[in-house]
Amino acid sequence: MSSKGKKRVVLPTRPAPPTVEQILEDVRGAPPNDPVFTALTPEGRSKPDCSQGPGTISARLEQLYQQSRAYVAMNERLQQAGDTLRQKFEDLRQADERLEQDVSRVTSATS
Repeated sequence: MSSKGKKRVVLPTRPAPPTVEQILEDVRGAPPNDPVFTALTPEGRSKPDCSQGPGTISARLEQLYQQSRAYVAMNERLQQAGDTLRQKFEDLRQADERLEQDVSRVTSATS
């Protein structure tokens, strides 16, 4: 196709991002079952249960925090274990090479 047949497409300009006030107004006007508010709640519950008081919520948040810390610690231990395994594998590979050299020297000396 020749360049005469191609038409240049002019894209519309991007709209301006919303202001903080517009965002807050949108959040305040959203219904309680909006996915933004329910995405992180356990299944079967549309919103966090505040009826048992702030102590229960803070206990749940503390539990989640401790789970997150345990996950990060376990991930670090697994990475260290992987590094250790790689080093031990390399050590075994080198030992195998030395053993094969020693075996070949012994067999050539006895022949």
